[in-house]
Amino acid sequence: MTAVTRTHTTALSRLGQALSDGTRSRVLLALRDAPARPSELARALGVSKQVMSNQLACLRGCGLVAATPEGRSTWYRLADPRLGDVLESLLELVVAVDPDCCTPKGCTCS
Repeated sequence: MTAVTRTHTTALSRLGQALSDGTRSRVLLALRDAPARPSELARALGVSKQVMSNQLACLRGCGLVAATPEGRSTWYRLADPRLGDVLESLLELVVAVDPDCCTPKGCTCS
């Protein structure tokens, strides 16, 4: 059996915290495909720029997204490209548990 360290549990807790909010989950899912600017994400997800700013700050604090300034814009991307694969695997698992709940584009269940 692999030893579970405090680092492991902290990392899983951060991911759980990020995924516990629908907007943050949708941000992570949106960033699977390509980096995006906050205004693009806000428009695509139908939230205000302030809400998007708060959610991106949380995701940065959790170490799940990274910001890259470019001129007057900032681009956000998944901090680790493997996170996209993990999210895809989680979606597949959720669909296996409740096939009417989620699709690869996101979840609608509550």
